[in-house]
Amino acid sequence: MVDPLAEVVTLLQPGAPFSKFVSAAGKWRVRRAEAGRPFYCAVLMGRSRLAIDGREPVILEKGDFVLIPAAFDFTTSSIEPPKGRHETPRMVLPDGEIRNGDFQGPPDVRMMVGYCAFASPDASLLVSLLPQFVHIRGEQRLSTLVELVREESRERRPAREVMLARLMEVLLLEALRSTARTEASPGLLRGLADERLAVAIRRMHEHPTRAWTVAQLAKEAALSRSAFFERFSRAVGVTPMEYLLGWRMAKAKDLLRRKKEITVAEVAEQVGYSSASTFSVAFTRHVGLPPTHYAREQVAP
Repeated sequence: MVDPLAEVVTLLQPGAPFSKFVSAAGKWRVRRAEAGRPFYCAVLMGRSRLAIDGREPVILEKGDFVLIPAAFDFTTSSIEPPKGRHETPRMVLPDGEIRNGDFQGPPDVRMMVGYCAFASPDASLLVSLLPQFVHIRGEQRLSTLVELVREESRERRPAREVMLARLMEVLLLEALRSTARTEASPGLLRGLADERLAVAIRRMHEHPTRAWTVAQLAKEAALSRSAFFERFSRAVGVTPMEYLLGWRMAKAKDLLRRKKEITVAEVAEQVGYSSASTFSVAFTRHVGLPPTHYAREQVAP
């Protein structure tokens, strides 16, 4: 059976270029302005406050794991932040750990923070299928995986990059499937958490070449056409046909990038188009480049 979540994470090609230990004491605040990078944080000791622009602040506790697949502006601070909006001083300790707030005495909180990197040129589409914010409490498996990522990123052992890529795949899968048991924001996980919708999503991934209609997918989900369309759109955040198109285009990009000798007609057949010309029109409209031009611009990993 095809696993849609595993397929999405595999196509993202995640890596772990950066991680560090951060500790803090007293009243402190750190504001981060990012450009959509995937951010994660594991709380090793104590409690802190996480405020993401546009969301209610969250109190993080020991054992919590946070993943923001596309991070922009957010603030971490002590439970009672200092007055004003300014950041508090920080220093780099001899072992490389970052200390925020009070530099004297033991820390009140200790975290491991890091950034993922998605090598897929279609990362923005794939990330849009994931929850905007993942917060998991008390999952020891995640803590173990984070520690393995930290150890591997600090050592210069053979096959380090390959190992980090595999560990990040496992870390993301574990975090995302743990989220399926919580209140996830609209996206693939909420769709997979719905037993009826999960059947239709798996069918699209198992048979992307089939000429699916909303009515056929609704039948797979054992729902009326209107009920399926509304339920799918609300849970996944896009309509069934938009999801299918996005997945076909992601598959097409992957084929064009990895298989240099493949023809446009072969790609069209493998992603469900009856002719190369029909596929080329759809691909150009979706990507902004004809498939032949796109293929020439890619360098296989």
